[in-house]
Amino acid sequence: VQLQASGGGLVQTGDSLRLSCAASGRTFSSYSMGWFRQAPGKEREFVAAIKWQTYYADFVKGRFTISRDNAKNAVYLQMNSLKPEDTAVYYCAADEVVITSRSSEWHYWGQGTQVTVSS
Repeated sequence: VQLQASGGGLVQTGDSLRLSCAASGRTFSSYSMGWFRQAPGKEREFVAAIKWQTYYADFVKGRFTISRDNAKNAVYLQMNSLKPEDTAVYYCAADEVVITSRSSEWHYWGQGTQVTVSS
């Protein structure tokens, strides 16, 4: 599976962004899909994931929404009410089996897209 993330950019506090992740592969609908992020000097952290249901990190609940379009082999992350602390490189991930907040357990990774939120 190859993943291509896009949609990052420079926005102001309170703005919205929608990240997209395009995936290759004929069995996309059966994959768990996730979003992680990594800020400078920090560990990569879980943001959201989706397979048959959705999962969110506490710090994005109510602001971010993960969704998928299996017909387009795509997963999205709608980010609203952005804060400066959301600034990070956002990565999409995929796995045939696991759906977990532990980044080390995800098999496939995209290249990341930079999100910068100015105050």
